[in-house]
Amino acid sequence: MFLDPSWRVLVVGDGDFSFSAALAERFPPRYLCATIYDSVATLASKYGEQYRLQLLQAQTSFPVQVLTEFDVTDPQQWQTLAANHQQFDLIIFQFPLVPGFTSKAEFEAHGRIDSNLRNRRLLHQFLLHSQKFGLNPDGAGLIYISSKEVKPYSEWDIEHSLHLKTDLQFLGKMPFSFEQFPGYQMRNVDRDKFVRDTASFTYVWQLDLCLEAIPAALAISLQANAPEIETDLPYCELCQAGPFHSQQEQRDHHASKRHLKMQGFHQRWLEDLGLFEAEVNE
Repeated sequence: MFLDPSWRVLVVGDGDFSFSAALAERFPPRYLCATIYDSVATLASKYGEQYRLQLLQAQTSFPVQVLTEFDVTDPQQWQTLAANHQQFDLIIFQFPLVPGFTSKAEFEAHGRIDSNLRNRRLLHQFLLHSQKFGLNPDGAGLIYISSKEVKPYSEWDIEHSLHLKTDLQFLGKMPFSFEQFPGYQMRNVDRDKFVRDTASFTYVWQLDLCLEAIPAALAISLQANAPEIETDLPYCELCQAGPFHSQQEQRDHHASKRHLKMQGFHQRWLEDLGLFEAEVNE
């Protein structure tokens, strides 16, 4: 993960504050705002400790603000940040994941919305609110989302469709290393357990109208991790499969369970954004 010490950084949804605490220790920015969705009481009961919160609150070498009960889907909370002249060069969301339903009754009560669509909605709202209220248009204008390339994360089409209907452009991805942030542990949603630090990536977006060029080191990292695709051969962007060396190979892929599943996710997402009919008519 590339971090510039001159940046003002906002970290959202940080679970137990372990990422923000590690960032503050290893890569202190010009300013850091660290937020979690839970209250202080829930933080203590869920994870059994608050020492990282206390570390951030005691930080004196650079300005740090800590916010609890910050909901990335609530535009009013983002507007409050903007109203207080708090806008950022970089906004980070580490391994977002919406909790699953615990019963069929809960699923029914929430409109029978599957977890794939719920997670895409969360990330789209995060990107949209970051763009509208969180990013400084005169700064670096960057958003990082770290995620894994295993299910269910790999089924969200992070690179291609989450930023639809925003003013953001996807720049690419870079490997995420937990070793870069000693003490950081990715937590399971709503459980006091850790998640294995398997292969992960940080995906990068920038404001379309941002005038500031991305740092050379970041550009090199993104370029080094760009997929190598034979452009003259068919490729399935939705499944990140291919290239296909024959029409039969392509037809077999399009008929596969994997592709049909991803196509279904994609169609429901475009319908949710009000874009599916337009794409069909094209």
